[in-house]
Amino acid sequence: MTGSDTFFEEALSLLGPRGITRDPDLVAPSLTDWRGRYTGRAIALASPATTAEVAALVKLCDAHDVPIVPQGGNSGMSGGATPDESGTAVVLSLRRMNAIREIDVEGRRATCEAGVVLQTLHEAADAKGLRFPLTLGGKGSATVGGLISTNAGGCQVLRHGSMRALVLGLEAVLPDGQVFSMLTPLKKDNRGFDLKQLLIGSEGTMGVVTAATLKLLPAVADRVVIWAGVPTLGEARKLMLFCEEAMGDALEGFEVLPQACLDAVLDHLPDSRSPLEGRHGWHVLIEVVADSSAADTLRERCENMMASAFENELVEDAVMSASEAQAEAFWLLRESISPAERERGPAMQHDISVPVEKMPEFVETTAPMIEAKWPGTEAVAFGHLGDGNVHYHVIAPNAEDALGWQTGPGKEISRYVHDLVTEWGGSISAEHGIGQMKRDELARLGDPVALSMLRAVKQALDPKGILNPGKLI
Repeated sequence: MTGSDTFFEEALSLLGPRGITRDPDLVAPSLTDWRGRYTGRAIALASPATTAEVAALVKLCDAHDVPIVPQGGNSGMSGGATPDESGTAVVLSLRRMNAIREIDVEGRRATCEAGVVLQTLHEAADAKGLRFPLTLGGKGSATVGGLISTNAGGCQVLRHGSMRALVLGLEAVLPDGQVFSMLTPLKKDNRGFDLKQLLIGSEGTMGVVTAATLKLLPAVADRVVIWAGVPTLGEARKLMLFCEEAMGDALEGFEVLPQACLDAVLDHLPDSRSPLEGRHGWHVLIEVVADSSAADTLRERCENMMASAFENELVEDAVMSASEAQAEAFWLLRESISPAERERGPAMQHDISVPVEKMPEFVETTAPMIEAKWPGTEAVAFGHLGDGNVHYHVIAPNAEDALGWQTGPGKEISRYVHDLVTEWGGSISAEHGIGQMKRDELARLGDPVALSMLRAVKQALDPKGILNPGKLI
């Protein structure tokens, strides 16, 4: 019997046949990331049902020196939940741990396990008259544990912050099998480091998140979504500052996309049409919300805001949603950018941030530089202008060999984009994580002192390096 056979038999006795399998048909979906860029191999797929089972499995892996690749909804963007090709790791899926343990209406918080799907959490909070203020396109598959491990962002960061700001308490299994349990939230707690922050955004390299206590807010009683046209990204930022001053915390989302992105979406979506009659250099999607105390005046305040925006020549044209269905239709256009782009062909996709005030200048300066350096390419940016994060994509010039272009000129383009972002004081990963896709680029461009600190923490918590090896650092 081989070492992997011995490990599997011991794991089977711990977890039972529902908790671990070698069945190729069951294991295969966990071996490739959802983008199809990375495929690995694994000893087995483990699916524990409780924190105690996770702890027991991790202790067993520690004893046998078996690497562990934690996995949530397998919807990550950087290959962070995919095993390598060695076949020595076990994939640890948290999807069976999908209980919402409690929704505390008075405390406005939810305690749920790592495998809870984001959309399920939204629905459970809504049933109690509350909401979890983070959403993204993959809400139907992304899990709480994955969102925490990657410090996910989304479309509401402008007002509510990323996942890091919404986690009140955390439970996780450490690399030696100990359970770190700090689910009870305290507004003030000065007992040393905020240890949960070491795990948030660590991409499963420091511990396996098993549960969390999350911040909830009163449910939205009304919302207005506005679609506006502006000539430049710089004018879009001026409009955003104007809206922030006019609406304060009621401004929840501010997304931007160029005309080229909208054109691609309209070609992609059957029966869709542009919200505005004319063409504009940039389009802006603005979401303004109110709870029950301010819902009655929300639409009037939005009308006044946009009237003032026209008077101040901040917009060329705009339309305000007349119904929830129209609001959803506006958001569908925004959320369809990525699938529409895939139809156009290969592209190098970059999830970047620079200081908020510099984003318009960055895009307007660097896009022509890239297009001139690689003739035939098209550099487009779209996303969350309010938090200085855009998805900066460089589309191939009719490349017939997609893989050849991505591993050749495409790789050179990404290095160039990352160099530019670093020169502008930004980050090569704003919300998608590092994973294996950007690990080498982080090592090349990251601050040496910061990288040294990351490695020191990793070594202290995981001296054998069994948790998600080959990712992040």
